[in-house]
Amino acid sequence: MGLLTGLCAFLYHLPQIYKWLLKPYYITSFLLTISFVVVRKTPGLCEHLVTQREDGNSCDFDWRELEILMFLSAIVMMKNRRAITVEQHIGNLLMFSKVANCILFFRMDIRFGILYLALCLAFVMTCQPPLYMGPEYIKYFSDKTIDEELQRDSRVTWLVEFYANWSSDCQSFAPIFANLSLNYNCAGLRFGKIDIGRYEEVSKKYRVSTSPLAKQLPSVLLFQGGREVMRRPMVDSKGRAVSWTMNEENIIREFNLNELFQKSKKLNKSHGSKEEEQNGSQPQEGGEELPPDTDNMEQPKESKKDQ
Repeated sequence: MGLLTGLCAFLYHLPQIYKWLLKPYYITSFLLTISFVVVRKTPGLCEHLVTQREDGNSCDFDWRELEILMFLSAIVMMKNRRAITVEQHIGNLLMFSKVANCILFFRMDIRFGILYLALCLAFVMTCQPPLYMGPEYIKYFSDKTIDEELQRDSRVTWLVEFYANWSSDCQSFAPIFANLSLNYNCAGLRFGKIDIGRYEEVSKKYRVSTSPLAKQLPSVLLFQGGREVMRRPMVDSKGRAVSWTMNEENIIREFNLNELFQKSKKLNKSHGSKEEEQNGSQPQEGGEELPPDTDNMEQPKESKKDQ
């Protein structure tokens, strides 16, 4: 069922997928994924490979290789049951395929296994998944600006994502958080992000662990008046994240974004009308009116490329 869902999602988004699929990261990852099948089926090469088939045909899969491939399919289907985006479906397939290939190559010939493992390590160290570069109304914080921005105006509610560039879960969640910012950003409800992979002090201060074992990345925190009100996923007494699906529907429901958005708009209008009654059509400097919605489109102090 998970594999079928991933296939349907892939076909639905196929016109948009080619934009990021034809990038060095995905092309190289795809070649590593199909490498064992290519080696096993290439005429002139497969004849010299070791096989455990009774008929001695080294150009076809033996029973153990078929078992490993079937086990791979089961693992991918189980992981894709919790996948949200097309990137996650494809990422799970590519990652577990490389793990299975490593096992298959070592089983075939230890020299092939060492070579394939070296290629995978070189790939991980030199190639990074492409970052989301689509439209968004998000302010990128640094360790020096996050506290100042969160406490600047007590009427502004901030929804902040704590992430790390190396985390595949954070990369998959990036377009979801960007879409939320496009739909709910206003003068009284702002969206921010900070890369705690770069700022260890911020990670400790806000108690968001970057350890892969803690499974806290990404974490979304709601701030009102500069203080944390709630976060998802929640963290248990052992410092591990409570299992929770980080998708758009859950974020809207858990943080009550629809109500927050309506309150934020009413707050902005009420302050604007009071200023107009007291000072006329032109508000004076130093007034308490929240900045207009156009200010939300300001460029972040740190660009996405810097992140």
